[in-house]
Amino acid sequence: MPTGVAIRDPREQLFDAAERVLLREGPSALTSRAVTTEAGCAKGVLHRHFADFDAFLAELVQDRVARLRDRAAALDAAAGTRTVADNLTDALTDLFDPVAVAVVALVTSRDDLRARLRQAGSTGVPLLTEATAVIAGYLAAERDHGRITPDADLDTLAPTLVGAAHLLFADRHAPRPTPASLHHLVTTITTPVRPTTH
Repeated sequence: MPTGVAIRDPREQLFDAAERVLLREGPSALTSRAVTTEAGCAKGVLHRHFADFDAFLAELVQDRVARLRDRAAALDAAAGTRTVADNLTDALTDLFDPVAVAVVALVTSRDDLRARLRQAGSTGVPLLTEATAVIAGYLAAERDHGRITPDADLDTLAPTLVGAAHLLFADRHAPRPTPASLHHLVTTITTPVRPTTH
């Protein structure tokens, strides 16, 4: 590489490569060799930046979790605008982008990865757990605006929305659900806790 030309962050390059492999071939195809081949770098590059492949995968998952948390403020800021169903439909579509769905499948398919994530403080199924917290926070904000009933059980409602949405998005070989089908699901689940047509 010529002197003075910035080299792209190798960690980001490896994460991007892993996401491409996940999307194209699924969790079973994700190996250190597949990642480094996809990234166009030597296998040693991965091991220079991560203790082992499970450490790499754990940081890949944590990177996606961090991105999800970054979006939480924008969703909370949407409380009181548009309709609750519209905001939730958009949020769940965003939460379950194809990479996030593939990462959830990766986590559920690898025992060692789940153990590593638990050691790092994760609970439940990473991404799904954090998505549930994001949705619960938004619902609480809407309750403060009077658009969710005061007695709504958010600890049940949030995981119900996330779990039902995940089932719609989970099959990576099927077409993604339409906005209308997701909106219908959200409306059906939230109608009992919306005091108006919001």
